[in-house]
Amino acid sequence: MRIAIAGLGAVGMTLARALDAGIPGCELVAVSARDREAAVGRIANLRRPVPVVAIAELEPLADLVVECAPAALLPEIAAPFLRTGKTAVVISAGALLFHDSLIGLAREHGGRIVVPTGALLGLDAVLAAAEGTIHSVRMVTRKPVRGLVGAPYLTENNIDIEQIREPLRIFEGTAREAAAGFPANLNVAVALSLAGIGADRTRLEIWADPALERNTHSIAVDADSARFTMTIENIPSENPKTGRITALSVVACLRKMGAALRVGT
Repeated sequence: MRIAIAGLGAVGMTLARALDAGIPGCELVAVSARDREAAVGRIANLRRPVPVVAIAELEPLADLVVECAPAALLPEIAAPFLRTGKTAVVISAGALLFHDSLIGLAREHGGRIVVPTGALLGLDAVLAAAEGTIHSVRMVTRKPVRGLVGAPYLTENNIDIEQIREPLRIFEGTAREAAAGFPANLNVAVALSLAGIGADRTRLEIWADPALERNTHSIAVDADSARFTMTIENIPSENPKTGRITALSVVACLRKMGAALRVGT
């Protein structure tokens, strides 16, 4: 499978290195990045350097694109692949709520959108529970201050968290509202909502905590088949808004696509 990567930040570079080292059945064939000159330098040490091209040039070169870019670029990245019946692996899951026409496009042309588990856990259990009746899903996210600074919700509501000395709850609402207000931070909440009862019924709290070093997500699900709670503490990547495990989740997703043995739903 020919793989293209759109975006060479912390997630994109980790994925590029993993593909270069070897994922059975996968070959990195092209990348795209906002600063193409810098991107050329970043991938120069790969064993098999690949071309750095514009987003519009990715689709003819690859069978699958992994979107690792700002959420606003999702339609530009994914639509050409979906229109030709190919696959888009989407990191910016929150953007799907505001560009749901992409789902229709995939359905119409035989394309596929894949949302990896990312920095979350237990989506297999949520998917299984959704085959029955889920009564409620609640998620509490706690992040270091540096991982939340600059979020549109904070700017629009004049919330200054840079000088706080103790944990501060900065948001309570739905996953859909969180995706709009924290587009670089809460893709995990949207992935959870897509697996379960939807973005308007999945409830979320966000806390800024100056004492934290890890991004922490706690989830409680009440369903007719099971009641369960889950907590994960993610070590941030070089980008404090993204956990290291996010990129590894994409690597695992690609590896699973071509595996003879697939574990998990």
